[in-house]
Amino acid sequence: MASTFDRQLLEWLGNEPDQKREHDSELIKRIAGEFATGFDALNQIGPAVTVFGSARTPPEHPYYQLTRQVAGALGRAGFTIITGGGPGLMEAANRGAKEVGATSVGANIELPHEQHLNPYTDISLRFRHFFARKVMFVRYAQAFVVAPGGFGTLDELFECLTLIQTRTVEHFPVVLLGDGEWDGLLDWLEGRVLADQRIDASDLEMLVRTSDPEEVVRTVRIARERQLRA
Repeated sequence: MASTFDRQLLEWLGNEPDQKREHDSELIKRIAGEFATGFDALNQIGPAVTVFGSARTPPEHPYYQLTRQVAGALGRAGFTIITGGGPGLMEAANRGAKEVGATSVGANIELPHEQHLNPYTDISLRFRHFFARKVMFVRYAQAFVVAPGGFGTLDELFECLTLIQTRTVEHFPVVLLGDGEWDGLLDWLEGRVLADQRIDASDLEMLVRTSDPEEVVRTVRIARERQLRA
């Protein structure tokens, strides 16, 4: 059954009261403010890599150490690291960047259960709207590294792939971390989605699987050189 608020929205469709329109106007201002704050904070960070991953992975987990090492290797190679700013693998990436003196960015999101900002960021942003936050992940990145995660990480992965596939953004590399972690997903994409011609074979070539930090750096460097020549 629809909630009271849902029923109210249905009743308002096409005939919104002044109160609803005023609320929308204020919402637009807040969203514009989030974009302006993010753009002002990040427009001088230089080449960057956005790292996605689970907020629930503890520091003792092997993926935490792997993500930390990958971010450190990218940081030593001259890349800023951008994450969602939360705990888990986001913290691991920010920590790895911080430890090698690379710029570490956290774009945190306000959630009902209050995701906290990790302590390893040099630039900290706070967003109320997921889509404004996602723009920061994409706008300032030259590559995406996806560590294992849940629904949020998968949402970010497929958003990036869609933007690349539709040429909305540059053809950035998308690196999947974790040995065997992505096999089932990729088997399904190849065996069902590709086989049914819902994507092209070239779409799967956007994905690079590795658990080697130096291979991640090589992949990102090659892509960056290609971007600069374009």
